[in-house]
Amino acid sequence: MKLILTTEVSGLGAPGDIVEVKDGYGRNYLIPRGFAMRWTRGGEKQIESIKKARDAREIRDLGTAKEVAGRLGALKVKLKTRAGDSGRLFGSVTTADIADAVKAAGGPELDRRRIEINNAIKSVGSHRISVRLHPEVSASLDVEVVGS
Repeated sequence: MKLILTTEVSGLGAPGDIVEVKDGYGRNYLIPRGFAMRWTRGGEKQIESIKKARDAREIRDLGTAKEVAGRLGALKVKLKTRAGDSGRLFGSVTTADIADAVKAAGGPELDRRRIEINNAIKSVGSHRISVRLHPEVSASLDVEVVGS
């Protein structure tokens, strides 16, 4: 099955890429979740607009990505959120919350879709987050979640 990716899918490709996947994977996972759309001649025209939007968000080159990774590594990010007496949060910390906290701490503006959280953050304390800045560069970031 031929698909056009609309968002970045790990191990598959970036937005605007045309990929060939098994029918079930495309029909049951990628298309219903909005990660891809069926390839058609009309859809091929939309690739250009998808790629333009991606280029506007993406960090331009490898050198810039390494510089941003260095800045993120030295950054101390504190995130205040509501928590109970035992240290459990009411809800969980989202990637958008982390992107806002990084910007508030004086860091670069990050796209929330590039932030990867291994396990859901549902407790106060220090948590390690990874950020995909470039296909070849990934940065680690420590986020201190503080209950209020």
